[in-house]
Amino acid sequence: MGAIVTIGVVGAGQMGHGIAHVMALAGYNVMLNDIDPDRVMAAVTSIENNMGRQVAKGIITQTAMTTALARISRAENFSMFADCDLVIESATENQALKKKIFAELSGILKKEALMATNTSSISITGLAASSDRPDRFIGLHFMNPVPMMQLVEIIRGIATSKETFEAAKAIVERLNKTMAVSEDFPAFIVNRVLMPMLNEAIYTLYEGVGTVEAIDTGMKLGANHPMGPLELADFIGLDTCLAIMQVLYEGLADSKYRPCPLLVKYVEAGWLGRKTGRGFYDYSGAAPVPTR
Repeated sequence: MGAIVTIGVVGAGQMGHGIAHVMALAGYNVMLNDIDPDRVMAAVTSIENNMGRQVAKGIITQTAMTTALARISRAENFSMFADCDLVIESATENQALKKKIFAELSGILKKEALMATNTSSISITGLAASSDRPDRFIGLHFMNPVPMMQLVEIIRGIATSKETFEAAKAIVERLNKTMAVSEDFPAFIVNRVLMPMLNEAIYTLYEGVGTVEAIDTGMKLGANHPMGPLELADFIGLDTCLAIMQVLYEGLADSKYRPCPLLVKYVEAGWLGRKTGRGFYDYSGAAPVPTR
């Protein structure tokens, strides 16, 4: 398997631009694509701002930032990925959309190129089957925010080759991150444990056991969590939380994973958390205010 030099990233949202950020700092050439060209421009600005903060904190040098930014380019369409050695998909947590992306990439990438998905819950084996190279397909699940979070989950599909797995491990090591190897079951390790906890916190609110403030304060001070579960759900995005709970519920057919009706209602209302300015908290003022 050849050396990985150029990496394509599909999806320039919070996760996609975070992946582009760390890959460029690690010395890879990065091509960033999104269905919305404006989002790519916004992503590059965010990367520049975030690297600027790292320079101010002494985490990286100004030279490292300048060099890394020069490694990032825009890919206006998938055909520009033709020479990439690896493409990482970081689109919305939607199986049909992800499968469509991999089917399309299959006809464009060189035959030795690897494919990876940053899915937080969906079957790697199922996504790999939509590509023309299941043996060169792997899950690389980064945590949010990517530049700050130390962990990457590596998930092999049933057909993933040993060479692909070793290549993925080498990338994580080059990023100076820590890997956790997970089997290909719904939501993998982190979200299998985390999301039911957030869902239970929402049930606790739904059933009137405690207010938003009481639940978050309880878990921050009682369990020493850096963020309360409802605050964390808002940070992740309530639509993402719901999508992962639905994957768990459908994939494992166990009622303990049933998404809380209140979570469903918030998503229906478009109250998705921080990104929309309203979720379990209202973010329109100087400080977040609980909405219940």
